[in-house]
Amino acid sequence: MSKVKYETKELEKSLGRLSFGMLLESHRKSEELSQKDFAKVLGISSSSLCELEKGKKLPSASRAFNIATTLGVSANLWVEVALQDQLIKQGLDLQVSVA
Repeated sequence: MSKVKYETKELEKSLGRLSFGMLLESHRKSEELSQKDFAKVLGISSSSLCELEKGKKLPSASRAFNIATTLGVSANLWVEVALQDQLIKQGLDLQVSVA
């Protein structure tokens, strides 16, 4: 079975601007897990997960990488979205692309 590679631009065309929190919450819901159970999978507290999902906290690139690796999903996409969130929060109109 081959993995499908999605790029941020392709996903944003159909879903709108992506955020790390959106990816995280969407993944959790697709696995039909509560925040408490998903937080255990990630090795973080439920409150940290909630803050990440709501965008109150933004993950570092390394934290985004570790979360993606734990979930077995594209680290490139998750790190790219996390970095883009940081740029937007800082008011910088730049686009990130992680190869």
